[in-house]
Amino acid sequence: MGKLAVRALRAVLVVVLAGTVFVQALMLWALVSGNDPEDGSLPLTPLRVVTILGMVSVQVAVACVWRLVTMVRRGTVFSHAAFRYVDGVIGAIVAAALVWFAVTAINAPGQRDDPGVTVIMAGVGVAILGVALIVLVLRMLLVQAVARDVEAAQMQAELDEVI
Repeated sequence: MGKLAVRALRAVLVVVLAGTVFVQALMLWALVSGNDPEDGSLPLTPLRVVTILGMVSVQVAVACVWRLVTMVRRGTVFSHAAFRYVDGVIGAIVAAALVWFAVTAINAPGQRDDPGVTVIMAGVGVAILGVALIVLVLRMLLVQAVARDVEAAQMQAELDEVI
């Protein structure tokens, strides 16, 4: 991975992290201040709490990706230490899907006249879970790569002994 790609990815991660912190601060301020009275059309307080939790899942994913990028730059990504960060990304994606399902459930009563919106929102939640499954498959590939790396190191050690 080139230096330009790493810098670009890290810039994106910093922007995403700053954006999520900003949204969390706004939601927290709206919850604490009470300056935005609910008119009854949407349950704003539960949506704000769910938004804050959703931003936490994004922040966890950003932190894990940052660590993985660091490992890539150092050439240590094919190690057992990388699994915890990949697992963190998978967990964050699953948490984001659960948060999305909570948003769908909160929004569903207001969509009784048009249940298609709720069905579409549920479909988006399933798609988010699909992304978690894709990352799980990539984790399995990482497991195989680490196993091959360990095997290659053992074979190199045996060859060094013979020579």
